[in-house]
Amino acid sequence: MKQYTRIGPRHPRLAAGGFRFARWLAAKTMGAAGFHQLGSEFAEARIVHVREKLTRGDTVYLAGLGAPGTHNSGLALVEVTQADGPRLIVNNEEERFSGNKHTTEYPRLSIDAAVATLRGMGRDIGDIDAWLTSWDYPTLAGTLARSVLEELPQSMKLVRTTEATGFDGRRLDQMTRTPKILARQLGLAERVPLICLPHHDNHAWFSHAASPFADDGAPTAIAVLDGTGDQGSISLYVVENGAMRRLHCNDSMFDSLGAFYSVISSTQGGWTWLSSEGRYMGAAAWGDMDRASNPYYARLRDVLHFGANGDIRLNRALANWYCDPFDHPYKEELTKILGEPLKPDQLWNPDAVLRVEDIHHRPDTKDRLDKAAATQLVFEDAMIHVVDHVLRTTGANRLVLTGGVALNAVGNMRLLEHFDEVWFAEAQQRNARLHLWVPPVPGDPGVTIGAAWLFAHLAGAPRGAPMTHAFYCGTPPSQGDIAHAVAAVDTASQQIGDISTPEGLDAIADLMAFMVAQNGVIALYQGAAETGPRALGHRSILANPRDPAVRELLNARVKYREAIRPLAPMATLEAAREYFELLPGASDADYNAYNYMVLTAHSKLHAREKIPAVIHADGTGRIQIVRAEDDPLTYAYLKALGRHVGVELSVNTSFNVAGPIAQTPQQAIDTLRRSKGLDAVLMVAGDGTVTAAWHGDERDSGRFTNWLADWKKTSASSRPVR
Repeated sequence: MKQYTRIGPRHPRLAAGGFRFARWLAAKTMGAAGFHQLGSEFAEARIVHVREKLTRGDTVYLAGLGAPGTHNSGLALVEVTQADGPRLIVNNEEERFSGNKHTTEYPRLSIDAAVATLRGMGRDIGDIDAWLTSWDYPTLAGTLARSVLEELPQSMKLVRTTEATGFDGRRLDQMTRTPKILARQLGLAERVPLICLPHHDNHAWFSHAASPFADDGAPTAIAVLDGTGDQGSISLYVVENGAMRRLHCNDSMFDSLGAFYSVISSTQGGWTWLSSEGRYMGAAAWGDMDRASNPYYARLRDVLHFGANGDIRLNRALANWYCDPFDHPYKEELTKILGEPLKPDQLWNPDAVLRVEDIHHRPDTKDRLDKAAATQLVFEDAMIHVVDHVLRTTGANRLVLTGGVALNAVGNMRLLEHFDEVWFAEAQQRNARLHLWVPPVPGDPGVTIGAAWLFAHLAGAPRGAPMTHAFYCGTPPSQGDIAHAVAAVDTASQQIGDISTPEGLDAIADLMAFMVAQNGVIALYQGAAETGPRALGHRSILANPRDPAVRELLNARVKYREAIRPLAPMATLEAAREYFELLPGASDADYNAYNYMVLTAHSKLHAREKIPAVIHADGTGRIQIVRAEDDPLTYAYLKALGRHVGVELSVNTSFNVAGPIAQTPQQAIDTLRRSKGLDAVLMVAGDGTVTAAWHGDERDSGRFTNWLADWKKTSASSRPVR
């Protein structure tokens, strides 16, 4: 039988030479424009300046900038002291303010919001000691050149692609003018010098520093698995005694687990990149997840080459996305395996999108679900292959997993299951098992934070406190902001309470649980938003987990999304333990790894009957554990739900409709108006006052006002509510 295999680029020497020349040229030209790499005279002087300030006991402010041209632009503002290390003040994601999901635009609104926060602290832009970028742009220029040169002449199509997912050529041009644009926005006479920090180092440093793993002398491995960084798509590190060392980078944009999953999920599922991956992971649960019987798994595995030392390379005899990722991503042999890929103009077309609802009347649906399952299985194999190597090499049993690939919550669970006591007995001859931590922002919204954390480390600051929650995007709304938003549109509203006292908080929590117990669907909008892609109780839609009809209701009338997508459970720790098999490898810091919906868990036998709305087709749930100290109102709501429906566990899905999570009060009201099945949104101001908003006039079902009246009659805790 003829083997179809080609590993590595066609012109490796030309590509390597092109990389070095393009990086050198970009460093020269961009240095003149205000971009400074680590090791440059300017960067070294800034590090010395910050180190001296910290030594004197001064407080330092750092800004991590996600500049235009790459997806998820934004700005992180970090405060640093020598005593406590870095402290995240805000991590503003531009998509939340602009409403353009995964945006590549200049983060003007994020910067304005961060400056307002800084001034609210009695500081100003002159107090920012360094502006740091989340990409090393000269190295990225070299990598882009290498990616074109390595497959000439076929790869010339990449040059003509001005807008690709994750990169926007027109806005990359704007990125080169960012020092001037930023100066104009801030009212400064001179352009703002930017220090470029390596993309994967940013991922790695913040994710490690925010983890619960102690600097106790034992090694911690870090795997950055990504779509791509500025040098490669897979980077491995080890931390020992507080010092991080990079072990490996694969120096390729296309030998990428992220690209593998994005291309196949898009061309087989029918959605665009950055929207397809989570949906396809959900679809996989409906397919054949058995490696022995799945009809596509064995052949699809040939798309990736599993090499020595944990190496993963793309089989370029099957794949073509290294030359033409959108119009012709498959070679002929891959088409024979998966069928013709969907074209760009077919994406989001209802006739092309994979829908589990079609399984009984579209003959190809079961087949497509098996392809999704095969993709997930191959992806998991590759994750295991990489992690196996880094654990053997470092001798670690602790792993920080980060990069966009780490959003695959099912794959993360498989790592914990695979690297058990049996594996460690064979590989490391000791009684141990893998301990895993994934940050709430493993993707690119987190590298703005990482740039500031890394720079603080280079200046001699300690690592900072571990992370327990993710409520850092923007600042809490004022009561005036909320009042203005509800008055501007045709929406009914009423101020219903105040959570600034324990009695008031318990009353609002009980009212929320009372409405959900009547199978109401409510949204909770409180405080700063979550940074990262998951709603964790500050921008959440909540519903009854015991109602088997709630999944269809939320998907069809509230979120307007595909039925293949699961609903997530938020729970107290006690409820999470009661209904799910929490793995011991995620138990650090009282199961902190389950705080952020980045890790799934198998449900226990009685869970399907008790909480059917949050159990996916494969019997898992993507859990979020809520703590009283991190989110008092949501925790109190879960405790109240235990009294009303018998489980301290709720349906939790993000407060959005086909766009970014609602950031501002205006966006919250707009989301309510667009969502027919949402009964009410409870909006909590920074001073604790709570306003309820619901559909007004002819759209008013009367449900909310009836529930409020009934609750006041029946609940003794209604006294604090007006």
